[in-house]
Amino acid sequence: MNTKRRLTGLGLFEYEFMRNALLAGLLGGIACSLVGVFVVSMHLSFIGVCLSHAAFAGAIIALFFGFNPVAGAFVFSLGAAAAIGPLADRGDFNPDTSLGIVFSLMLGLSFLFLGLMPGPKTQALGLMWGSILTVTPEHLVLLGVAAVLVLGTVTVFFKEVQAVIFSREIALAVGLPATWTLYGLLLLTGLTVTVSLQPIGGLLIFSLILNPAAAAYQLTYSLRALFVLAGCFGVLSCWTGLALAYLFNLPSGATIVVFSTLVFVLASVFSPKRRVKQLTETEGIQ
Repeated sequence: MNTKRRLTGLGLFEYEFMRNALLAGLLGGIACSLVGVFVVSMHLSFIGVCLSHAAFAGAIIALFFGFNPVAGAFVFSLGAAAAIGPLADRGDFNPDTSLGIVFSLMLGLSFLFLGLMPGPKTQALGLMWGSILTVTPEHLVLLGVAAVLVLGTVTVFFKEVQAVIFSREIALAVGLPATWTLYGLLLLTGLTVTVSLQPIGGLLIFSLILNPAAAAYQLTYSLRALFVLAGCFGVLSCWTGLALAYLFNLPSGATIVVFSTLVFVLASVFSPKRRVKQLTETEGIQ
């Protein structure tokens, strides 16, 4: 009977931990995918990797000194996000370079304190892989705050966000606060990565940020539609990944990421942009 209920999905909503996981998938899918639009549109794909490792390093260091790992992840992730923009501006180089500098530092700190940590490292390694099935009401509150802040920023400051994504230099020339808008988007990215660390995991969160937005980018030229499609793909990836993990007894975080990659592949195959590019190349040859 239990096997039959599992295979039909009838027990999916029966357990509180599954209902919490589905709600976490909704909130996390929205927050991560909307942030992913900033990342993909501004060609900062490496930022998810950088900030996830910063959050992981902060959590490890907090555990080492006996503090709350979530607080440590917040401090380091937001600190790294705050450092990326000024590093690029003052050093007069591409933001990807500052991302690489911050990433290398956080990677070194993660392994340094992981090696210094005495006794079993179960809790630390759990943060690396994550588990959406063990989210608590406190985690759901944090995910809800992040989702509301990201969605509110996109809604209220859409024109400023659009201008910065299109061209930061032009936005500055017409008097928009482009620099502060960029820094705000980086901080939102850091916040989203931090609250998603426990449900998704430090090694997987950048995939959930990147894949839904990259899939949506294949299907539309409109920024508004890009945000909507990315949000839908993010939630779809989380919910479908959870359902597959439940039905076939698979690791939930990894299943979510694999399905989000499948969504990207399908979007690329049916992308109108791909067809336009092929036509353009064909005409150029002729």
